[in-house]
Amino acid sequence: MNGRFLVAAFSFLAIAVLAPGPAAGQGQAWTPPRTPEGRPDIQGTFTFSTITPLQRPAALEGKETLNAEEAAAFEASENKRQNRDLFDPEKGAPSAGYAPRAQGGVLSYNEFWYERGSQLTEDKRTSLIVDPPDGRIPFTEAARQKNAERTKKSNSGFADSYTDRSLADRCIMGFNSGPPMISGAYNNNLQILQTAEYVVVVNEMVHNARIIPTDGRPHGKIRQFAGDSRGRWEGDTLVVETTNFLRETSLTGSTADTHLVERFTRVDPDTITYEFTVKDPTSYTRSWSASMPLQRTDAQVFEYACHEGNYGLHGIMAGARAKDKAEAEAAKKKQ
Repeated sequence: MNGRFLVAAFSFLAIAVLAPGPAAGQGQAWTPPRTPEGRPDIQGTFTFSTITPLQRPAALEGKETLNAEEAAAFEASENKRQNRDLFDPEKGAPSAGYAPRAQGGVLSYNEFWYERGSQLTEDKRTSLIVDPPDGRIPFTEAARQKNAERTKKSNSGFADSYTDRSLADRCIMGFNSGPPMISGAYNNNLQILQTAEYVVVVNEMVHNARIIPTDGRPHGKIRQFAGDSRGRWEGDTLVVETTNFLRETSLTGSTADTHLVERFTRVDPDTITYEFTVKDPTSYTRSWSASMPLQRTDAQVFEYACHEGNYGLHGIMAGARAKDKAEAEAAKKKQ
């Protein structure tokens, strides 16, 4: 019996003795690790990348989840749609199917820059929104009209003022970093850090860092782009309440009146369930809620540099003024 065989034999024996039996641990709730203060440890680097849309597509109306076959077909179709060429070379413009937030490898970026999700959430839901049951944002009629006007103006490429452009255009806030966070085309990574009195959420998108006190202090009075966040622990769940937004969040149609409640619950070694509820009577007929997993990742959170708005806005403003001048001159000639 040589030494290599002895090592292998003892290794096998150790595994057999130390390994739990088939039923060990079954039926027992998973307990998250704790910080020195006894709080659940939710620290780490995570990704919320998923192909599950925020709102349920009209084609899937009334269908909350998909079976395995339907999910595979949806993922294949959606991945193909997001990666196809949506630019019409004959018209020199986007094709009829073009959607700015789901464009393929053309126009603004090619596929090298995208980091979209390619799969539905594990439960195969057809929307991240879990309430209302239809999986749609309950906009007021006034908000719908305002959204349509804003979209029309944004897609035209013109604006009367820099304030007409979104916070994402101006590189102030990310379109998916929120708060709340929603899976987008790229930069879906974040890092969570904890101390005894704070939780810090660092988003890769626009390198936004939210420093959230958890010591019971009241909300401040200063309005901020990312709002004013305060956290508290309810059992093993971190609850973060955010108010005092300066203007809209990354949510379509939202306003400074947005009231946001987020919940972070670590459910296994590699997953945090992230849930949020939004209230804004100015834009929504009722509160609505969404849920998605934050999955641990070995990927690195990189520094994000955003400068599109710095040079793009000048062209937008100049183009708008040139258009105004041309229209005025045309009207003058008709007189």
